[in-house]
Amino acid sequence: MNQRAVIAVTSGEPAGIGPDICLALARERLACRAVVLADRELLAARAADLGLALRLRAFDPAQAPAADELEVEHVPLVAPVTAGRLAPVNSPYVLALIERAVAGCVDGSFAAMVTAPVHKGAINDAGIPFTGHTEYLAGLTSTPRVVMMLAGGGLRVALATTHMALADVAGAITRESLAATLRILQQALRQRFGLALPRILVAGLNPHGGEGGHLGREEIEVIFPVLDQLRREGMHLEGPLPADTLFTPQVLARGDCVLAMYHDQGLPVLKYASFGKGVNVTLGLPIVRTSVDHGTALELAGTGKADVGSLIAAIEMALEMVRAP
Repeated sequence: MNQRAVIAVTSGEPAGIGPDICLALARERLACRAVVLADRELLAARAADLGLALRLRAFDPAQAPAADELEVEHVPLVAPVTAGRLAPVNSPYVLALIERAVAGCVDGSFAAMVTAPVHKGAINDAGIPFTGHTEYLAGLTSTPRVVMMLAGGGLRVALATTHMALADVAGAITRESLAATLRILQQALRQRFGLALPRILVAGLNPHGGEGGHLGREEIEVIFPVLDQLRREGMHLEGPLPADTLFTPQVLARGDCVLAMYHDQGLPVLKYASFGKGVNVTLGLPIVRTSVDHGTALELAGTGKADVGSLIAAIEMALEMVRAP
């Protein structure tokens, strides 16, 4: 049996660029075996649209693929697909890809899973409540709390809250939730990234860190007490730091990771520094999961213009996490 790690790659929304970038993996020299979970006929049709000469081979754990072969585990579509045109009826298929990858990671068939983008709106339009991969994976693995982190451009940015309305953010950041997030982040940076004593830079919630309570009291009543408590437990934490100056080179040099309080506080900076090469990581799961840093890009599906860079970076990071001592 070939001893390279086997990593499952879900192909995501079938009308988007997920199938395109998965097909591009056949031309890449990867240090692992990337097994694409997708409808085989969908991949064959999209390869024909793109003019790609490659062979699709059913995944066989005992036999590695040859050059220009793509290993595929077939998951059937619900309905035919047109590139660039959403069909919510295929939402159960999209979720089945995720569920198969998780099951394979749990039973040891796969060392890790990497996800291509899904379209949250299409899934919800099908009548299926869906907030995102992060929350769905937590539910599938019965994990009470997970942490979303993006990495790229020399940065790691984790989030205290993820996909919620801005009006709900302050209420969602409690002492208990913040402490739990920081503990998960600390453990993952040690176990999955080999950092013996991670240095975490913690952003404040309010402008200028609340200006001593004049622009908000969350720093005083929630963030400061949590950081003081966890420092006494031995964690290396700096903050709360005003977010408008946190992402400067001299401050970032003092840490291994930033914890931002909400989605659009930290991710615009990271995506500016690394878009197309960034990686989304779910921390706290009993399995390794990484993802691309971009969306379904429906307008690029089937055009040959989709960039595979973020998917390759996600596979490489998943392998790095699997191999971490």
